[in-house]
Amino acid sequence: MKTGFLERLKVAYPELKFRDGTKFAFRPPKTIVLGPLEPFYELLILHEVSHATLKHKSFKMDIERLKMEVDAWEKAKELANRYGVEVNEDLIQNELDTYRDWLHKKSRCPKCGLTRFQTSNRQYHCPRCENFTQQKRSAVDK
Repeated sequence: MKTGFLERLKVAYPELKFRDGTKFAFRPPKTIVLGPLEPFYELLILHEVSHATLKHKSFKMDIERLKMEVDAWEKAKELANRYGVEVNEDLIQNELDTYRDWLHKKSRCPKCGLTRFQTSNRQYHCPRCENFTQQKRSAVDK
């Protein structure tokens, strides 16, 4: 790790608290949890700092969680430029894949395998199994 990197971040973001943990995370509103020292440690820290600077707190729809992750990685790239940190696109895409896979698994209908959609009440619905197309046709015919 570059000398003084974390100290520079603490000066730049005095409102944030940095603490050691078992994995990298942002705990709203102001805590950055530092994971173990590993390749791209600094980039992973910048990703969590990005969540904080973007004021990410919670999400209503699951797709919003993926959007927050994409936004935080984009911001982390900007910060990496500022701090002279190497950006590793493979790492970023691998990290994003965990959220893409999570969303795909969550949205897949356990009965028929079709992709379900989520409504504002956070529930997932399958257009095939719940027969939405038939219900819509019936409503139009009335």
